[in-house]
Amino acid sequence: MPTDRLLDDATRVADALLEVQTRVNAQVDATLRELLPEVARGLGVAPGPDVDLADLVNARITGLSVVVTPAAVATVVPLSAESVATTREARRAMTEIVAGADDRLAVIAGPCSVHDPAAALEYAAFLGRMRARHGADLEILMRTYTEKPRTEVDWKGFAYDPFLDGSSRISVGLVATRMLMSRITALGVPVAAEPLNALTPQYVDGLVTYNGVGARNVTDQTARERVSGFSSVVGFKNSPEGSIDVAVQAVLTARAGHQFLGVDRHGVSAQLSTTGNDTGHVILRGGKDGPNHSAAHIAATKQALAARGLPEVVVVDASHGNSRKDHRRQADVVHDLAGQLAAGEQAIRGVMLESNLVAGRQDLDRRHPEALEYGVSVTDACVDLQTTEQLLAELAEASRARRGA
Repeated sequence: MPTDRLLDDATRVADALLEVQTRVNAQVDATLRELLPEVARGLGVAPGPDVDLADLVNARITGLSVVVTPAAVATVVPLSAESVATTREARRAMTEIVAGADDRLAVIAGPCSVHDPAAALEYAAFLGRMRARHGADLEILMRTYTEKPRTEVDWKGFAYDPFLDGSSRISVGLVATRMLMSRITALGVPVAAEPLNALTPQYVDGLVTYNGVGARNVTDQTARERVSGFSSVVGFKNSPEGSIDVAVQAVLTARAGHQFLGVDRHGVSAQLSTTGNDTGHVILRGGKDGPNHSAAHIAATKQALAARGLPEVVVVDASHGNSRKDHRRQADVVHDLAGQLAAGEQAIRGVMLESNLVAGRQDLDRRHPEALEYGVSVTDACVDLQTTEQLLAELAEASRARRGA
């Protein structure tokens, strides 16, 4: 599939699956209309009065559309052997890094958000070269974030609005996300994601090596419970205000087993039971009072983890609050972390970078998405490839030094 046809092919797949799902839903409705009255009679339930609920039910819903199901998408967008091997090996490696059995450093690098499949695949090819160069010292994953948390109102990500024009073709976005992650992992590059919705992770089942729970969602009990059942490695960012305690609480919650209401691969409500996810750890991303990546902050985080009986495992996000939202300052954060690593700090198991083909960011005009500059972020500003290459080399050197410290 040519890169420039990915959205076209995703549209074709989504349209075909939506037609199938519409027929399935009609059959389900017909079956329920046939069976439920008999069940009600058997239970002695009298028919209810004919009441008007128009102002009580769905009062603010303006549309309800059929959506593709995870099972259907997985059937027509199967994973290749190369993709499966990439994710399996990377999950093993990341699990061992978090557990301390692998002394390399994990690096999760990539765009703040994916909005252009062609640019994402070009970036993936770059990371493939970096993985080959630094594999002895670094386990490099690509940020493939297709869902974006918004403080107020804005573009919600490729999975929700893949054409960037407000058309919100969610089924196309879900199919395209699976296609894109399949292509990236088939190149030998593992992917990381930040799921915001309870349903979206199932559409990329078997593809994601690392899932981060963002700062805005870290206090969400349902998010903590969901990741307790994730097959991937999971991390929790401190809150936007800078609270590390909420991330520690989230780690404790996610490491426990839970019972909760969810959906199965066919989109049907189901009770889910989980074992707990023992890879859970804290991600330091800074806060409103400034960065939290210094040696003193790392020491305080280790102390907070140890006080709750948790492993002293930390991943540091070089962007966001730690760079004071200035993408150029990510280099300063990496330099500080490299010094800590070279001095023998064992708790730092990973680093996150916001990086893209071209430095900076641009505004998205959804009336004219074709006017966007290729390879430039439409959300947070990123460093460019040359800077990323330099930062990866610095982290690789620090990882080697830690090994010998």
